[in-house]
Amino acid sequence: MELKRLGMAQRYSEAAIYNGVAYLAGQVPETTFDEDIIAQTREVLGLIDKLLAECGSDKTRILMCQIFIADLADFDGMNSVWDAWVAPGFAPPRATVQAPLANPKYRLEIVITAALQ
Repeated sequence: MELKRLGMAQRYSEAAIYNGVAYLAGQVPETTFDEDIIAQTREVLGLIDKLLAECGSDKTRILMCQIFIADLADFDGMNSVWDAWVAPGFAPPRATVQAPLANPKYRLEIVITAALQ
């Protein structure tokens, strides 16, 4: 089995693919730092869609999702975007926890593991 890495930087890779599974790094907002949880969640889920496609997968193949949210007051707003994004019949196992994030402007970070197609 070959281990493949995508988007390698000195410190981390955006994704690793091994044994038919894609492991995505935590995805955070890139352009919506000063916007609300709705905008940040939309952006992050869009980044996940693009990265999953690059890996050869999509949101219907998610095996596990971990969401780190800076403020639980944003939970309902995040879920409103999440619920519209998740493909009907394909809601993955998910954990959501409150945690301080690396940049205080980040409202969330999402980590995805997905099967390849």
